[in-house]
Amino acid sequence: MQNLQFEKAWDRTLSAKDRKRIKEIFSETKSISEHSVYFSTLWQAKNYKGELLITVLIHNFRQQPLSFCETPICYVERTTAIAEHIFTIPSLKIEPTTSMPWTFIFPKESIIREASLVNGHLQFTYEQL
Repeated sequence: MQNLQFEKAWDRTLSAKDRKRIKEIFSETKSISEHSVYFSTLWQAKNYKGELLITVLIHNFRQQPLSFCETPICYVERTTAIAEHIFTIPSLKIEPTTSMPWTFIFPKESIIREASLVNGHLQFTYEQL
């Protein structure tokens, strides 16, 4: 059974509206286990620095913890790669059969082409799990 967990800072600062939306998406996607790890897109934005902020619900369907150490991830809209970046996030460890929201920040220099922020999703640049 997949569990929903919030990182401590998220748990303290998340609005009721966003928490409700995350729980709804979790309920809809918690059984998509054809992949060992699956990203459910929550929202996409661009900040004042020109960085892409892609917030997802990370589903770890594996039986071992998931961490991100020099992990290449691509932001794709439809079938077009928009940004690619290698992520190392020491503070993020997702336990087995656990889902957790997280925002991946793609630096401006990692952006390949202009984002429409519609129909976007994250994927590993190459299968590594």
